[in-house]
Amino acid sequence: MLTPTQLCKCLGDDLRLSLVCLLHGQEEVCVCDLVDALEAPQSTVSRHLAQLRQCQLVVARRQGTWMHYRINPELPDWAMAILDSLVEPAREHLAIRFTETFCCP
Repeated sequence: MLTPTQLCKCLGDDLRLSLVCLLHGQEEVCVCDLVDALEAPQSTVSRHLAQLRQCQLVVARRQGTWMHYRINPELPDWAMAILDSLVEPAREHLAIRFTETFCCP
């Protein structure tokens, strides 16, 4: 079960926080779109997504060769409330812009 300390540790990295910002409010996002949005190597993005999965902040689904990620819908209410209040200021601070997906339908 996710604890407040784990949540803070998981979000304590700019790239992981950026990933959460990109996933928040989206139904599901392909890893290739996350790589494009962050302009980061796929290996780096995948490593940070694995850490977010380990923290249980995100869940993944494989479709062919691609992994699709979303915020874990089973997060505790307190964790979702924190994400809801944190995402907008974090998006502004990190200059996160993500409007559409390109890779997968």
